[in-house]
Amino acid sequence: MRIEGRALVLGDNISTDHILPSRLKYQVTTLEEMARFVLVGVSEDMPQRVKPGTILVAGENFGYGSSREHAAWALKLSGVRAVLALSFARIFYRNAINIGLPVLTIPPEARQAVGDGDAIAVDAAEGVVELPGKGLRFHTEPLDPLLRRIVEAGGIVEYVKRHGSLPWRSA
Repeated sequence: MRIEGRALVLGDNISTDHILPSRLKYQVTTLEEMARFVLVGVSEDMPQRVKPGTILVAGENFGYGSSREHAAWALKLSGVRAVLALSFARIFYRNAINIGLPVLTIPPEARQAVGDGDAIAVDAAEGVVELPGKGLRFHTEPLDPLLRRIVEAGGIVEYVKRHGSLPWRSA
């Protein structure tokens, strides 16, 4: 599972309200519309900075706050290919996996080395993050094999459609 793109660097404590402000929930009606406002809670120009192929690189506590999965959907539908962070809020992490958005926890030295616009390659199965333009390579915990299969299927619903059930449940 190799993912390549351009980095967009964010700070610590990016909440689901930063990703997709709750004030928008009555102004926009579809997930595709919501994607147009992705990360507007960070700055007004952020939706224009998120391009197809973006890999978000963030600090601590990414995705804290609401349990709404809309935040993860907005990221995915805006073209974000993966989210790398020092740590994730648990509910956001699971929501991202459940919709097929790869998320990986990275070490501090990887976070510090990445700059906005850097080419970045991630191998979620091996737990490797590369910055080819800088000749740097970092190791991190690989995505759990079951979670990787869910992401590769396009999310938990697609996984169950293909396989009939999750491996830890009887059919």
